[in-house]
Amino acid sequence: MAMLVQINEAAAYIKGFAKETPVAGIILGSGLGNLAGEISGGTEIPYSDIPHFPPATVEGHSGKLILGRLGGKPVVAMAGRFHYYEGLSMQQVTFPIRVMKALGIHTLLISNAAGGMNKTFRVGDLMIITDHINLQPEHPLRGRNDDRLGPRFPDMSEPYAKTLVAAAKEIASAKDISLHTGVYVGVQGPTFETRAEYKFMHAIGGDAVGMSTVPEVIVAVHSGLKVFALSVITDLGIRDEDNVITHEEVLAAAKGAEPHLTYIFSELVRQL
Repeated sequence: MAMLVQINEAAAYIKGFAKETPVAGIILGSGLGNLAGEISGGTEIPYSDIPHFPPATVEGHSGKLILGRLGGKPVVAMAGRFHYYEGLSMQQVTFPIRVMKALGIHTLLISNAAGGMNKTFRVGDLMIITDHINLQPEHPLRGRNDDRLGPRFPDMSEPYAKTLVAAAKEIASAKDISLHTGVYVGVQGPTFETRAEYKFMHAIGGDAVGMSTVPEVIVAVHSGLKVFALSVITDLGIRDEDNVITHEEVLAAAKGAEPHLTYIFSELVRQL
């Protein structure tokens, strides 16, 4: 079945629950699902009910789509994302971005849990992603291009909207929230990085590393969406030679940073 047909079928199903057209889409990363509780008048749709949506399989990702209001504006939020390492194709991983575009969004806000490689970072810090390096082994736009979805060769010179980055900095400054900016390195996973890999990715320009986000951003840019992305630094693989990273520690660190992330996202949406 053609992708556009699948997109339209999924969007049509979701529109049956929507009270208004969302202006923004939100993707909640590992351990960052509590922002969903701030969405007022929320209608929750399990991914398993939505045509052509794959199931969420990762702990810390609840697997539901939420329609409601955040910051006084209508939004659609993914409580749980998909990853290439789950055995899905890149087209499946990024399918929800296509669907949210079909629902009417013009802006995509992304959160993730990431490993810190910048020596100034601490666990629980927030980093605005200003650029990325794609080290994932598959590309979500590989294959025949459907010009109705976007151009064959999308420009990636500004994948993260500078206007949204500037707005987030102002929001954080007014609330005395400390923010870093940096480059996110996207890898396949599901293994956490070796010490040598951390050093390599830092040497090529990376400040943080994670197993998501990059494919979603590529498809969002292809779709003509404005993108803002924020990483929660949940571990520091580059500094502590005795450091052992567990998924449980990642989730705990993410939850600690969640109030600040929630505030920034809410205020960004309010300004749209």
